[in-house]
Amino acid sequence: MPAGTLRLRYAPVGGGSYHWVVTDGRSGRWFVTVDDLDGKGWLGRTRPAVFAGLGAALDAALWLRREAGLGFVAAPVPARDGQSVRRLGDAHTVAVFPYLYGSPGKWAKPLPAADLDELVAMLAALHRVDPAAVGLPHREMDLSWRGDLEVALRELGRPWTGGGPFTEPARALLAGAAGPVRRGLCTLDRWASGRAAAASVVITHGEPHPGNVIRVAPARAGDAGLMLIDWDTVALAPPERDLWMVAAETGDELRRYTELTGRPADVTALELYRLRWALDDLSCFVRDLRAPHRRTPGTEHAWQALEITIAQLTR
Repeated sequence: MPAGTLRLRYAPVGGGSYHWVVTDGRSGRWFVTVDDLDGKGWLGRTRPAVFAGLGAALDAALWLRREAGLGFVAAPVPARDGQSVRRLGDAHTVAVFPYLYGSPGKWAKPLPAADLDELVAMLAALHRVDPAAVGLPHREMDLSWRGDLEVALRELGRPWTGGGPFTEPARALLAGAAGPVRRGLCTLDRWASGRAAAASVVITHGEPHPGNVIRVAPARAGDAGLMLIDWDTVALAPPERDLWMVAAETGDELRRYTELTGRPADVTALELYRLRWALDDLSCFVRDLRAPHRRTPGTEHAWQALEITIAQLTR
């Protein structure tokens, strides 16, 4: 392909990854994602482990779309050798996805009722797929950076060494919430230790929130109107790992899910996954702000999000 036909445009969207829109003169438009192997703690603690975990997740997404027939799965385009993700230097990876023409949802904005009903049906279809068909790990109540959070809790009595503008404010904020945070961690541990080993698990997306949903333009939708993106969190877990994100106060979504699957939701597990999400966010933001940093839009976002998360845990 002549070099002049290739165009790249950086897309400042989402969080935790870097994105480009690539247009070429022959194949159309693609969405390219670059991930930092040091920033995905839920996949592992070393770069090889994270790379392997990311590959397994994207391979599973590709299988779910091609073999299980789940047209709503936004899966990568594999390379000619079949790999769904490639190394990009020592610390990064690159994956290519079809470009989705449509309207993305927003994290803090609830989905319209029709879209939410469609999302529940999508999750029901995902949860009905045989979990033994994919090589995915079990991921239930673990946190991305629990070890970092526990170190931070132990070191609340002395200055943190990060030296950034938000380092000491973050320490003071966490110190004021240390009791509820420790109790939350103990709550998750008790549930995990008391849960029956034989309890059923399903294939879960992990983050089916509005920000990971795109309403594809009708002319391009094929068999799917809504598309579910960001499959790097896919794992085996109880269905409540997904369901807490679609459960409204009326309970209509959970009743609809039960109609579709025959499986009632565990209300206690829903609340525990809500707690796990807040503690997981906390572990990420504390890790970022304890490390050396400067005042940037990213660290300002981390600080504001830390304040919100602490408020949720202490109310």
